[in-house]
Amino acid sequence: LKQSEANADTKEKLPLRLRIFEKFPNRPQMVKISKLPSDFTVPKIRESFMKQFIDRQQQDTCCLLRSLPSASSSSCDHSKRSAIEDNKYIDQKLRKSVFSIRARNLLEKETAVTKILRACTRQRMLSGSFEGQPAKERSILSVQHHIRQERRSLRHGSNSQRISRGKSLETLTQDHSNTVRYRNAQREDSEIKMIQEKKEQAEMKRKVQEEELRENHPYFDKPLFIVGREHRFRNFCRVVVRARFNASKTDPVTGAVKNTKYHQLYDLLGLVTYLDWVMIIVTICSCISMMFESPFRRVMHAPTLQIAEYVFVIFMSIELNLKIMADGLFFTPTAVIRDFGGVMDIFIYLVSLIFLCWMPQNVPAESGAQLLMVLRCLRPLRIFKLVPQMRKVVRELFSGFKEIFLVSILLLTLMLVFASFGVQLFAGKLAKCNDPNIIRREDCNGIFRINVSVSKNLNLKLRPGEKKPGFWVPRVWANPRNFNFDNVGNAMLALFEVLSLKGWVEVRDVIIHRVGPMHGIYIHVFVFLGCMIGLTLFVGVVIANFNENKGTALLTVDQRRWEDLKSRLKIAQPLHLPPRPDNDGFRAKMYDITQHPFFKRTIALLVLAQSVLLSVKWDVEDPVTVPLATMSVVFTFIFVLEVTMKIIAMSPAGFWQSRRNRYDLLVTSLGIVWVVLHFALLNAYTYMMGACVIVFRFFSICGKHVTLKMLLLTVVVSMYKSFFIIVGMFLLLLCYAFAGVVLFGTVKYGENINRHANFSSAGKAITVLFRIVTGEDWNKIMHDCMVQPPFCTPDEFTYWATDCGNYAGALMYFCSFYVIIAYIMLNLLVAIIVENFSLFYSTEEDQLLSYNDLRHFQIIWNMVDDKREGVIPTFRVKFLLRLLRGRLEVDLDKDKLLFKHMCYEMERLHNGGDVTFHDVLSMLSYRSVDIRKSLQLEELLAREQLEYTIEEEVAKQTIRMWLKKCLKRIRAKQQQSCSIIHSLRESQQQELSRFLNPPSIETTQPSEDMNANSQDNNMQPEIKKQQQLLCFTLSEDPGATSRRDDLGPPSFSFFKTLVNSTAPKPISHSVSSVNLRFGGRTTMKSVVCKMNPMTDTASCGSEVKKWWTRQLTVESDESGDDLLDI
Repeated sequence: LKQSEANADTKEKLPLRLRIFEKFPNRPQMVKISKLPSDFTVPKIRESFMKQFIDRQQQDTCCLLRSLPSASSSSCDHSKRSAIEDNKYIDQKLRKSVFSIRARNLLEKETAVTKILRACTRQRMLSGSFEGQPAKERSILSVQHHIRQERRSLRHGSNSQRISRGKSLETLTQDHSNTVRYRNAQREDSEIKMIQEKKEQAEMKRKVQEEELRENHPYFDKPLFIVGREHRFRNFCRVVVRARFNASKTDPVTGAVKNTKYHQLYDLLGLVTYLDWVMIIVTICSCISMMFESPFRRVMHAPTLQIAEYVFVIFMSIELNLKIMADGLFFTPTAVIRDFGGVMDIFIYLVSLIFLCWMPQNVPAESGAQLLMVLRCLRPLRIFKLVPQMRKVVRELFSGFKEIFLVSILLLTLMLVFASFGVQLFAGKLAKCNDPNIIRREDCNGIFRINVSVSKNLNLKLRPGEKKPGFWVPRVWANPRNFNFDNVGNAMLALFEVLSLKGWVEVRDVIIHRVGPMHGIYIHVFVFLGCMIGLTLFVGVVIANFNENKGTALLTVDQRRWEDLKSRLKIAQPLHLPPRPDNDGFRAKMYDITQHPFFKRTIALLVLAQSVLLSVKWDVEDPVTVPLATMSVVFTFIFVLEVTMKIIAMSPAGFWQSRRNRYDLLVTSLGIVWVVLHFALLNAYTYMMGACVIVFRFFSICGKHVTLKMLLLTVVVSMYKSFFIIVGMFLLLLCYAFAGVVLFGTVKYGENINRHANFSSAGKAITVLFRIVTGEDWNKIMHDCMVQPPFCTPDEFTYWATDCGNYAGALMYFCSFYVIIAYIMLNLLVAIIVENFSLFYSTEEDQLLSYNDLRHFQIIWNMVDDKREGVIPTFRVKFLLRLLRGRLEVDLDKDKLLFKHMCYEMERLHNGGDVTFHDVLSMLSYRSVDIRKSLQLEELLAREQLEYTIEEEVAKQTIRMWLKKCLKRIRAKQQQSCSIIHSLRESQQQELSRFLNPPSIETTQPSEDMNANSQDNNMQPEIKKQQQLLCFTLSEDPGATSRRDDLGPPSFSFFKTLVNSTAPKPISHSVSSVNLRFGGRTTMKSVVCKMNPMTDTASCGSEVKKWWTRQLTVESDESGDDLLDI
């Protein structure tokens, strides 16, 4: 938290190169508007949204008129001054009221939604912890989900947590624990929000300061104070400089990210801009051209090498001009020279430009021209600036330069103390005469003869009195060749070599031989203090500083576990194993055999047995070679049988999905080719090919054992993580190799500089430096490059004509290279390997998700992803989550809301498109940990914002679906009621039509027909009245249905009146109609009165009475619920 606060405080101020504009007076200028005021679009606002403010304003206006200052005055006539004050008062109150109404409405809505969510959360928690449910181990997803819900409920439920006097002790204890948890959660929220607010405020302050400078100073943010801020040429330069490949490949319509086959290549292309890619290629070509330079083939005298020099300078000139015109040189927010990388770019460009314009023909040794050529060798460092990951590595190294510098001062102080003490002990005592017979310095003069050593193989027969071959040399009183303690500088150099543990035994032996045995303790004490403690401290500070700047050292235990989990999830892959065939046929049996552990172990033992055959050299002339080759052929056929069985069991397509199967198939195919060539040729080449096939086969065993596979993964992941560190080491190696060719390309051969190890070309210099990286005799090579006259031949005009070295150059060159490479870069590689080793070999207690959980998820994914493409549609995520068991199980009875959140998260992040294996696994990993403890600040804020958005959207969707279901039920009931009413209306219309148009009765008496017709004509008014009455009952009155339920049973007087007023035949129709009107269940056919036309009124009445009695009996036996529903 302190580091985050410090970062937030430092970001509030602008850099000094921009704050310099604050010293000048402000000169604001008018801005030309490209649009007229009428051209700007007005946002559309709903009328319903504005009406609430209009209504509120009208109410508030009435209230305001009552509370005017002038209203309290007793005088009837108001002055002009009071009217103006009233208008101002109304205006201010109305303006404030709008904002207060909006704030009040928002507050009410937030409070209501919070109460609803809190109540729902509490209900879910109570239902999830019901005591009557069987005890079952809850999954980590459910546990973390309830922890987050409880934390949010505590956060929002502070006002409702009151401790009353009448509660029991257990209730008081529980309430107290809830209060403590609420306070802790509130404190965490306040700290996180405070840091977030500080960052936002710092960023806002920077933006405000930039905007103020941009408004008040016309020359601010103008490249070279010439090009305008929005000039067309500058905009064109910005487009050229910032153009890059779109690696995401999103769909322009839906916004979904397309999962392409070559996404890794696309990510590499989108790593930097197009302009930087061009400069990376040009820089690499220029470095390749410099590889061909040597002291005997110089760029000044080779026109072909000058072409690459001209191309590099021209391209870099274009690049810098475009970037300066787009972003500015120094006094702009995004200037080219805003950090050390920009300074290095300008420096490399100026050195290359000066050298190209000068192109000196004669370069003396230790001159300014040679120094310019050495600085020209820094050209490969441009790649550090062009590649963002390389800049990150350099930033992580140099951000802790202070700690490294302090430890270096500690080691230098220790060396200085021991060097000063060593001068007092050994100054002048290590020198010796080269003549072993001379002991005193005064006698060491003149010459003496040295015998030449003769090898044992050279048989020299000497005559009597003849001496061995030799030559005369002068006597010299001199120190040992590589070290001495005559002054502090030489003593510190000797101790630095001892600190690297190279040649310290030689120093000890010389001191013991020439000074005394007791003085050997001096070297042992320095080795113990300097190497075992000081150097180890230096290495530890380098590693800890790298981890600290990387963020690893400042993490808590939970955060480190989370980082380890993310690293494991990145390398986790779906199982490329097809499912077992459904039937129990031949393929299923083959599948069971090939997947059995005994079969796999047998194949592994056969691979080891075949590898043992290489313990004896395969020679054509050796008779043992033929049986060994024959046994290897037998093993090859066994492996062919294994591959065939797997292809049959898995099918060719399923077998090809696994990379390990592809490798086995490739090695087996090579084995078959070797068998054919072996029996056809039977020579040394076929034996060599057979040995190579056996070696390739041995590597396949690494993926068949868990421990070996984890070791292999450790190496692969370490190489992947340290890729940019290795590239940085190679670039440094290349720079030092180019400089070594210029400085030591013509040094004479010595003890370690010879025809195999020298600096005559860049290739040989790289091999020598690689040897120095391992620490092999680096100090002896340094002393060979320090050779000075009279032991060499100098030249005053050109450095390539002398065979002398450079004492100061060699000292700086080799010491700096050894410290940077051996003490810093190599230890960073060690730190990465150790980190990955602990990552794969951590215990189950230290892991958030165990290997069994990952294995179970891989198996379930293999079941859902039937096409083995590594991606599935979004809707299949639901089936995947339902199939999970164990710690990743989602119980739909208890955690239905969590299930909705997880499904919607996949839909939201991928816009309904396909999701990959790692997408679902990453979502499960986030849901399975406590994000407050495991995630870092920025990641925590982003994740909480995402989960909050998902909860809101899921709540909205749930409410929307509930409303849709309610509307659907209402519509279904309305349709059902409408259909019943419609059927009733149709039946009543049919009965009415029959009643109004009765069928004619054929009789044999025409007089009766005429009487009936006359009666019908007389009864027409009465029938019209009845038609009006029945039509009124069948009208479209919306309350007809309700009134129908309120009606009581029909009275008999109604039927009597109806019978008395109509003929006998229509009576049956009217009764039927009335029966249908009152919800009767019998049809017309069952109640039609079979009357004689001549029947009297009493008989008709009795029939109606009997029918009504039967109807009431039937209705009493049935339930009335259906009628109520109707």
